[in-house]
Amino acid sequence: MQKYLPERGAGVLCHISSLPNKYGIGSLGREAYEFVDTLAKYGVKYWQILPLQQTGFGDSPYQSVSCTSGNPYFIDIEALHRQGLIDGEELRGAERKLKNDVNYGDLHSSRYALLRRAYARFNIKNPDFVAFVESGEAEEYALFMSLKSRYNGAFNTFPDAYKFKEKLAMSEFKNCVYGEEYCFWQFVQYIFSKQWAALKSYANARGVKIIGDMPLYVAYDSADVWYHPELFMLDENLVPTSVAGCPPDYFSEDGQLWGNPLYNWEAMRAEGYGWWIRRIAHAARMYDVLRIDHFRGLDRYYVIPFGAKTARVGEWLHAPGAELFAEAERRLGPLNIIAEDLGVIDEGVVRLRTECGFPSMKIMMFAFDDREENDYLPCNIDEHSVVYTGTHDNDTALGYMLKQSDEQFVSFKKQLRAALRYEGVYTPVVDRADAVRGLVLCALAARSAIAVIPVQDILCLDNWSRMNTPATSESNWKFRLTSMPSRNAMANFKNAVKRTGR
Repeated sequence: MQKYLPERGAGVLCHISSLPNKYGIGSLGREAYEFVDTLAKYGVKYWQILPLQQTGFGDSPYQSVSCTSGNPYFIDIEALHRQGLIDGEELRGAERKLKNDVNYGDLHSSRYALLRRAYARFNIKNPDFVAFVESGEAEEYALFMSLKSRYNGAFNTFPDAYKFKEKLAMSEFKNCVYGEEYCFWQFVQYIFSKQWAALKSYANARGVKIIGDMPLYVAYDSADVWYHPELFMLDENLVPTSVAGCPPDYFSEDGQLWGNPLYNWEAMRAEGYGWWIRRIAHAARMYDVLRIDHFRGLDRYYVIPFGAKTARVGEWLHAPGAELFAEAERRLGPLNIIAEDLGVIDEGVVRLRTECGFPSMKIMMFAFDDREENDYLPCNIDEHSVVYTGTHDNDTALGYMLKQSDEQFVSFKKQLRAALRYEGVYTPVVDRADAVRGLVLCALAARSAIAVIPVQDILCLDNWSRMNTPATSESNWKFRLTSMPSRNAMANFKNAVKRTGR
């Protein structure tokens, strides 16, 4: 059943952090609006981003301190200057030489100090801010971050009264002991939410829809786990009993040990999946379309004993799957969701995705391996899907080509040319740059409702611009543009969009 079939169109994948500006990381400021204008001008209907959450250890947007938070690094500090919350000298002090990567260490030591100065000048009696605080939207986050600020560690190191959220202790902490800190973290989320709502409204008014991203799991050291321990597989001391990952496969002989705590699905079911439904509802307000990462984990999930050194030892257990989404749809209405169903997918995942009616994902970069049954070949792709040249977890298209031997590239070119002829958009493919342009054109011409192209592939960048390498912990999430995409690159992309009827 096709419950959600998006409007046919082209999209661009570029995270907020990757936008250029002179303050060390992309933001919700002027350049974001300029990026929206660029997309609209060149016929792009979708802007896909990575999770907007405040990042935790490792700076990954898939490891957050709260699944409904906004990343303070993305706050437009020029807007704070216009509001009189930071002065000119402070704004100039935040300037950094524009490089093609993000220095998270520098950001952590400087940006929060700047935001605290802005908060010191903010009127916390502002009726709009008071209404935001009273709404409870950032309650759990603000309490969690206040405690982390005071005790400078993970929640399992908090004094027991706070670790276990004793009612009297929490009330005193919030209202008396650390009220100022609590208000600061509320302020951070208030400013972020106002700026994000304005940017999304601007994009929508110009015909650009936002595709957001929801990680399947949450981080252990997060407001989510601390505030709702009964919904996770933890022991009486709030230590995980088992953690998430995936088993050994062709790419990793030890599997992948992610370490995220697993959901207590029995407890989730008993409370009517309220936590999950609130999370989906929040995402529906933030984005026009939601991509759920590691969708297969909502059919079956891999369980690794806590303390295991690798993912070699584990077992598959069943998740609630369609029951969860049926309840979410009953309470929230139709869901605009894309299922990230990449990797080794079994019949259960296909059945769940089909029953829910969510579009699947296709990766054009992996279509050409001489197998006629390859699901990513254009002839095997239907409209109820979203096609990409690659995702944030892949090589860039050019990086992928450059890794190929001459013999492999000859075979790849032959298959790509055949696919382009099949789709009726043939273009000469001689060298590796030609192959990137051909791959982009091939994705755009596919029957998929949406074709999303990473900005790196539009600009034909190699792997120095890769966003993430799975199973590694260094040099990820840092890629930045040093300028807006060139008019020439975007004009070529627009021609390809028009040629393929998007």
